[in-house]
Amino acid sequence: MTTPNTNFAYATRLNAFKADAAAAFPARNRITAIDMMARAATVPGLSAVDFNYPDHLEGTSPAEIRKALNDLGIGLNGFAMRYYSDPGFKKGALAHPDKTIRQKAIDLTLQGLDALAAAGGTLMTLWLGQDGFDYSFQADYLRLWDDTAAALEKIANHNKAIDIAIEYKPNEPRAFSLLPDVATTLLMVADVGAANTGVTLDFAHVLYADEMPAFSASLISRRSRLLGVHLNDGYGKRDDGLVAGSVHVIQTIELLYVLEKLGYRKAIYFDTFPDAIGLDPVAECSANIAAVEGMMHVVKTLRNDANLMRFVAAQDAVGSQRIVQAALYGRP
Repeated sequence: MTTPNTNFAYATRLNAFKADAAAAFPARNRITAIDMMARAATVPGLSAVDFNYPDHLEGTSPAEIRKALNDLGIGLNGFAMRYYSDPGFKKGALAHPDKTIRQKAIDLTLQGLDALAAAGGTLMTLWLGQDGFDYSFQADYLRLWDDTAAALEKIANHNKAIDIAIEYKPNEPRAFSLLPDVATTLLMVADVGAANTGVTLDFAHVLYADEMPAFSASLISRRSRLLGVHLNDGYGKRDDGLVAGSVHVIQTIELLYVLEKLGYRKAIYFDTFPDAIGLDPVAECSANIAAVEGMMHVVKTLRNDANLMRFVAAQDAVGSQRIVQAALYGRP
């Protein structure tokens, strides 16, 4: 297969590559993260993978990860903390009401940072899905906020060579996430005040936060640092994890257009769920890369279009849509 002419470094969600394990890994009783990484490395044009901590490192050391990355010729995009594996964090991790459990979550995160550094990575993504509330009169909101800010400050100061990216999401598993949208997340980043903190934008999360992805990316760039982009798609009701551009083509193109204008040079990470509906993860990841490459051809057409810039400056949506549609479908 021919390697695509990539515009970005592309990374992917590793868990998908455990799908159809009996066929992909015959006669194997246990599938490791390194096995999944080796399967992901067969995707043409894929540059990197992410590891979840602690689950992906069970039975696997950072040194083994580093060696496998070198052997496969693939990079490490970063680690992502996962608190859901411990039932003690159901009521919260960094915002848990019990100081002992809160400290346990902080300690686990610091261990993750040490493992990430040992594996050669510099990006830790925090999705604080367990931190939030479900009922009125359940939580002291400012205490949740202050406890989370204090925990994030400790985490950011542990190793200042590692970037800490906060990935926001409106809800799930909690009814209300403490950090549900771009504005609230930027307030938290400002309160933490650490130079190595920033935000990861997840396209599907942005959609069901009722945000425009390109606008959210612009705000992050203005007020903080855009440390990661998780590209996927969905119908704006939940985290669907569909192939990039399969539903919101023009919004995805606008995001890519703005990312280029902002000088975004980090990886595009495909947070998609082929395993949820039985798709071949290698083929699905290849489809993600092909979709972004195709949309980047449109971006290149739009990049220096003076008429588009003029219409956008005038907020002339009819004029701008005609130019975008011509780039997509050709002129009638």
